[in-house]
Amino acid sequence: MKKIKFYIVALAICLTSVVNAQKTYNNLLKDFESLSGDWNGSLTYLDYSTGKPYTMPANIVVKRIGKTNKFSFANIYPNEMNANSVDTIMISKDGKLLNDELVISHKRMLTGNTEIITEKMGTDGNENKPATIKHIYTVGNKVYKKQKYVKFNPEDEWIKRHEYAYTR
Repeated sequence: MKKIKFYIVALAICLTSVVNAQKTYNNLLKDFESLSGDWNGSLTYLDYSTGKPYTMPANIVVKRIGKTNKFSFANIYPNEMNANSVDTIMISKDGKLLNDELVISHKRMLTGNTEIITEKMGTDGNENKPATIKHIYTVGNKVYKKQKYVKFNPEDEWIKRHEYAYTR
């Protein structure tokens, strides 16, 4: 009898995990799907050489790639066309990763926008020093923002590396 109860509890836990993973995946998919289209805005980044922020115009075109869990982000820099690029974001099937970054928070804010925070270990800076890298995505009907923060190891202070801010 105890074995049967154990298996029932284990099955319930597994089913709950699967349902929660599917819900998280579907919510992330909806969030990024809502970004589809053209956005206008700016990029502000920290110039490590001078230690000062620099702002320039930046636009983006977001598209879902077919019916997949991938989205393309075509970055357009009107004043520096040679810097244009395309990035791809892939949502893992369990909703725990955006590309190789762990989703540590996904919540609806009082403004009605959604905030998604990811983290990963990597390198940054002119010397490619080891660092924890955090991205904060703000997703809404009229606003899309992506911020990158860096915390160099073994420091405790986060540095705002750059911010893309778009509206439509």
